[in-house]
Amino acid sequence: MIISGHYPPDSRLTESDLTSQLGVSRGTIRSVLARLAQDGYVTAEINRGARTRSFSIEEAAEILESREVLESALAAKAAERATDDDIAAMTATCEGMWAQQIPGGREEYNKLNREFHKQVQAAARQAMLTKFVESLLYPLVVRQYRDVDRPHPRPQSVREHEAILAAIATRNPEAAAAAMRHHLSSARRALQLQPGTPAGGSSTDPELPTGSSVY
Repeated sequence: MIISGHYPPDSRLTESDLTSQLGVSRGTIRSVLARLAQDGYVTAEINRGARTRSFSIEEAAEILESREVLESALAAKAAERATDDDIAAMTATCEGMWAQQIPGGREEYNKLNREFHKQVQAAARQAMLTKFVESLLYPLVVRQYRDVDRPHPRPQSVREHEAILAAIATRNPEAAAAAMRHHLSSARRALQLQPGTPAGGSSTDPELPTGSSVY
């Protein structure tokens, strides 16, 4: 519910409210909040429950930069280790992304977009790096800074995915890393250019789905 945006950044979460909303015991809510705090999704407030995480521009930019470094390394490993089946799956995903360049195709496009990155991670066969990527709280950053999508329209995004795929398919680790780095750097640059972006702000670009994950 936090990632989906039901609770915006810096929302207060109290045990009593959550118990009523979710129909579970206070003990269960307390355990869940403790785990969410441990994983970085909320910040605990003594005797007051918790608040959903809110990121400064600098914090968000560091998360995006870290993702850029980690996923570039994973792309390089994928170029070394991907099987023919891995490459076929990524090819099918890119083809599916092109098929969604239509009105009403946003939700499926975003799903395929995320799937492509997961396929690269799987092809890399590097569990530790993948775990680090998953720990970055990137979905929360995107939820808070939605306008990070604006300079990254979908057709260009698909072409960037295809460049990553081509480098992996030709077994070129350096090119794969460079293509992934180029692909992800636009989101980081966009965020750094928007110091006034409000928490929970929404994109006004009709080609970009509000609250979508940016890749």
